[in-house]
Amino acid sequence: MKTLLYKNTKISYSDSGTGNTIVLLHGFLENKKMWKDYVDFFSEKYRVVTIDLLGHGESEPLGYVHEMEDNANAVNEVLEYLKIEKATIVGHSMGGYVGLAFAELYPQKIQKLVLLNSTSKEDSAEKKLNRTRAIKAVKQNYVSFVSLAIANLFSENNRTRLSEEIEKVKTEALKTPLQGIIASQEGMKIRKDREWLLKENRFPVLLILGKKDPVLNYEESLSQIEDTTAELISFEDGHMSQIENKEELKTTLSHFFE
Repeated sequence: MKTLLYKNTKISYSDSGTGNTIVLLHGFLENKKMWKDYVDFFSEKYRVVTIDLLGHGESEPLGYVHEMEDNANAVNEVLEYLKIEKATIVGHSMGGYVGLAFAELYPQKIQKLVLLNSTSKEDSAEKKLNRTRAIKAVKQNYVSFVSLAIANLFSENNRTRLSEEIEKVKTEALKTPLQGIIASQEGMKIRKDREWLLKENRFPVLLILGKKDPVLNYEESLSQIEDTTAELISFEDGHMSQIENKEELKTTLSHFFE
């Protein structure tokens, strides 16, 4: 385990391979272990960095609200330490929100951006309300909240087929401290709308969506890339493309990285 301190808070990361840098950022309730197959696959050709976001995996929580900017600054701290000047960022779900915040704060450091089951739009009023409810629910019954939250990320037809994988994801998710969960929900709730970043076409963007994503409405997500140069790849499954569509995703990312 490699760690460094950001604002006196431990941040855990991994660093493998050589070449152009790819940074893999996990989503809410996930951690860097989720990327293991992708690190093994891509580190043959690239330098691959994975980072546990604040209050996830082996990174410590930082206060009561983890703003996406806090996470982006922690990511920058890792890149500075590793002397990496430019990187392609792949952000899954919340990791995509962090990738967008990073692109706004450090535009000179971003080569390409992949939004994997993610969006540049801010939370709707309904979503904000749901996050408040989620905070209440996780305080009342942590295990039940986490287990249900993970199962609900997969498309319905995959919940039986991928039951073993889902159990593994749950096991990792249950290592997320309560404070990390609450602070991340609070941070996502107040995050800015960053659609303008995609409209500016400053760097290549790839948006990857699941047509049966239970979390992000597919049709709604399409509107953010109208009048942009962003590429779109759609899979037939849910919110967890890195598990539900593993081989297609590796192929898709390989083409985009090149």
